[in-house]
Amino acid sequence: MIYQDIYDSDFKERNKGHFASIVRVAYNDGEYTPKEREFIDALAHKLDISEQDYKAILKNPNNYPVNPPYLQEQRIERLYDLARMVFINYILGPEQKKTLRKFTSALGFSGNVNAITDKALSLLVMEYNLEDFKNEMNAYLKQKMLDHAG
Repeated sequence: MIYQDIYDSDFKERNKGHFASIVRVAYNDGEYTPKEREFIDALAHKLDISEQDYKAILKNPNNYPVNPPYLQEQRIERLYDLARMVFINYILGPEQKKTLRKFTSALGFSGNVNAITDKALSLLVMEYNLEDFKNEMNAYLKQKMLDHAG
């Protein structure tokens, strides 16, 4: 097995885990709305999820682990995707927030996970796109680190 094969395999497994996380959030209330299904379908295509994996993940998303990215920028991108799925319902009930907080922690964010989750959701309420979301979250996390250090 060459290096490229190992990289591709690991990359695909991380994408499957990320996709399964999104599906778990979407299915949190026991069904998919048309808007959720549209988002899931688009994300499956973006993450290059095979039709076989797509069906298996939709059937049982809990079979796939959350694989936290090493880089903060990738963690923020995944948080954006997960928060969008929670926000897509336009009903931010305690169960949705609780689920998102679990994933925020599982993605490797540390510190006040509740505040990080609330910040992510507030940015979506203000209709931030991915680039603006990343910039704002990076600034927010940097400030939190400075506040904690000082």
